[in-house]
Amino acid sequence: MLNRYLLPFLFLGLIACSDDSEDAVIIAHEVDHDESNLEFFLMDKESRSNFYSFEKVESQLKKENKILKFAMNGGMFNPEYQPVGLYIENGKTLAPLNIDEDQEGNFYLLPNGIYGISNDNKPFVKTTRNFDDNSNVKFATQSGPMLLIDGKIHPKFKKGSENLNIRNGVGILPNGKSLFAISTTEINFYDFALYFKEQGCENALFLDGFVSKMYLPEEGEDDLGGEFGVIIAEYE
Repeated sequence: MLNRYLLPFLFLGLIACSDDSEDAVIIAHEVDHDESNLEFFLMDKESRSNFYSFEKVESQLKKENKILKFAMNGGMFNPEYQPVGLYIENGKTLAPLNIDEDQEGNFYLLPNGIYGISNDNKPFVKTTRNFDDNSNVKFATQSGPMLLIDGKIHPKFKKGSENLNIRNGVGILPNGKSLFAISTTEINFYDFALYFKEQGCENALFLDGFVSKMYLPEEGEDDLGGEFGVIIAEYE
């Protein structure tokens, strides 16, 4: 049985929250990897073209008699909709680890990191520097920046920053579940990272910004559109 819930979160009640982000709303979704089916999707194996949207992932799952329950875009992509960094799908490395430190943009706001699932179905978030072995990884996507590193907010985030945007990310809860979250209104990096910290995450990773969407129809998030690279999806 799937174990999941929606957690609307008003930043108005958070301690140490900036004025600019205090009205932001966070929608969150937990995934219990012992009970749920969570996979990463990039390219349709038959057509050899990208899925791009939640709708195409849903259509593929329907062919396999599966029902899409939750989906979120899963990391940054280039103009060809290919991953900017590491991407592993079903144990196969389809894009290499990106260790470039001389570029600009959110991905290169170091430390960046990787969200993945091991072969024994354990989720993890690690900094790129601490990731050194693909052999026990079933799925992985690299993005950046890290939101939390060992319980601490990314050192380059500024409380009260006016750098506001829609943001989504993922962290690992103390109980070992993945926590996916997206802001429905604009928020700065500091307050978005603070959300994961308040939930007890030690490590959390930013996935993307204004293009981000969450599909969770049981809670009214039923838009199947979007144009993404990697898509993370839960099904039954």
